[in-house]
Amino acid sequence: MAKAADYMENVNKYDASASEAVIQKICNYLGIALTNRDSSLVSCSDETEIDRVVNGYCAKKLDQNAGDAKTACEAVCATMKEDRMKSRVTFYYLLAKNAGKLGQFGG
Repeated sequence: MAKAADYMENVNKYDASASEAVIQKICNYLGIALTNRDSSLVSCSDETEIDRVVNGYCAKKLDQNAGDAKTACEAVCATMKEDRMKSRVTFYYLLAKNAGKLGQFGG
């Protein structure tokens, strides 16, 4: 099982006040996806990947419609543009934060 401590530094680059408990809950949500290097990263240049985030996490966990979710993903991609390897935990954290949904993870 992934530990929040492994992702804190990366998340803190974008939100210095990030809660370790919230990050741990996102790690728990992602589960097995974090065990594989490829699936632990998000590729903003891969439409299939973004569609998977939009139709999965954004629609099911954040209760966003496809248009809002796509816009949210584009915003997070822009925020994280300096990172060649975009951590899925950080990406999902920022999506939840921007949507005002960190409360679903205890934040």
